[in-house]
Order: sequence, then structure tokens, then C-alpha cells
Amino acid sequence: MALIAMAGLPGVGKTTVARGLAARLPAVLVNVDEVESALLRAEFERSFATGLAAYLVAEQVARANLDLGQHVIVDAANYVTYARQMWTALAAQYGVPLLFVEVVCTDLTAHAERLTGRPAVPGLPRLTFDDVVVRYAETEAWGGEPRWLVDTAGELDHDAIFAQISAALARGLRG
Repeated sequence: MALIAMAGLPGVGKTTVARGLAARLPAVLVNVDEVESALLRAEFERSFATGLAAYLVAEQVARANLDLGQHVIVDAANYVTYARQMWTALAAQYGVPLLFVEVVCTDLTAHAERLTGRPAVPGLPRLTFDDVVVRYAETEAWGGEPRWLVDTAGELDHDAIFAQISAALARGLRG
């Protein structure tokens, strides 16, 4: 059993990588944007509080599945320390390996194109590359969290990514 927390800016391919990993482990996949979308469809006003609530709901879903002995992948930006500490504490509480999979796209043109081509999440605004630049500026430095870097600029080899991450987890990385 392991906890994997995705991290990275919008549009880099976190969800694509998370889905590939979830299918191969197999693991329960918890997507924070989808949780926030559900809150907004329930007519909660979009605010910092709804974003935080989405993370807290995702944490509870992750906890319930760890209770069942399932691998869990949390698909979220996790670009602030508070969010990363949430997953670090959860992994420590359950005594399971934690790995952050930080997804980047070093091809800025491809990154910008992905933002315009990806499907909208109901209730959430469609982000522009300028929005991503702002998020990049707000990204807090990583501490000692165990993380694996995946660059999605080229063709993705999900089997190779899975093999590398499985090996990292097998070495017992802990948060």
C-alpha cells in the first residue's frame, strides 16, 4: 500500500500520468479538481474555502481507501507547502510509503497548447498560460519531501514511468 501525490502546474499532464499510474498499480485515483467541481455544482461559491474543502474531501477519501488497504493517487497541484504537508502527515499516520510525482512540461509551447485544448472542468475557470505563470510565481519551494520528476514534453512511456515509480516505492521512500 502506498500514497502517491501528484504535483505540478495546470496543464502539464498530471491527470494523464496519474491515470496511467492508477491503471497499472492499480490504485484509487482522487482528483481534487473534480471534487471542487462537485462543490461548485452544489452551488457553493468559488473561493479559497471551496478549494481548501476540495483538498480536505480528497484527504478523507484517501484515508478511507488507505483504511481498505488500497494504493491511493491524489491528483492535485500541491504547489503550496500546506497541501504537501497534508499528504506527508497522512502517509506518516498510516505508515505507508509516500511519493510526490512532480510533473513538468519543459516545452512551453506544448504546455500552452495543452491548456487551450484540454476539456473544461465544470464550474472551474479555463486557465490561460498567463494564469499558469502566476501560479508558478506562487509555487512554494520543496522541502525534503520524496519526489519523482516526470517531464511530459515528449512522448509519454507510461510503462517506464510506472516501473521507475514502483522501484522508488519499493525502496521504501517515506514522507
